[in-house]
Amino acid sequence: MQSKATTVEAYLAEVPEDRQQAMKKLRSVIKKNLPKGFKEAMGYGMMGYCVPHSIYPAGYHCNPKDPLPFMGLASQKNSINLYHMGIYADAKLLKWFQEAHAKASPKKLDMGKSCIRYKKPEDIPYELIGELASKITVDDWINMYESGFKDHRKKK
Repeated sequence: MQSKATTVEAYLAEVPEDRQQAMKKLRSVIKKNLPKGFKEAMGYGMMGYCVPHSIYPAGYHCNPKDPLPFMGLASQKNSINLYHMGIYADAKLLKWFQEAHAKASPKKLDMGKSCIRYKKPEDIPYELIGELASKITVDDWINMYESGFKDHRKKK
C-alpha cells in the first residue's frame, strides 16, 4: 500500500481517520528526538527520515539519486509500521530495543528485520520510539551504512 503523496502533509491527509492521531503523534515524537542532520521526506511511498545529499552526497547505493534512508513511517492495511534501519544494522541496538519494548509494552513485539508493526494505535510505546529515534546520529548512521555496505560488497 504505497502512497503517491509527495509531501508528508499530503500523506498524513490520506491516513485513515482512526490512525491520524497516532501517526501525527509518532511524527512529533520522532522529530523531537531525532538527532540533528536527518531530514523528513517522502520515500518509498511513506514518510521517512533520511540523510540528505547535502550531508551524504553519495546517496543510497540502490539509487544514488535518493538520499540515504534511515527511518520510515507508514500506515499499512493492517498496522502502523515503523521501519528503523539502525535495528537492522546494529545487533546491540536491536537487543536493547527488544528488551526495552518488553518493559514498555504489555503487547508482544511484532517485528521483521527493520519493521516494527502496531495493529492498534493504543499499543504504541511513544516514549520508547522517541528514545529509539535518538540513539543513532547522522555520522553514526553513515559509518554503519558504509561499513555494512563495504562488507557486503566484499562477500560477493
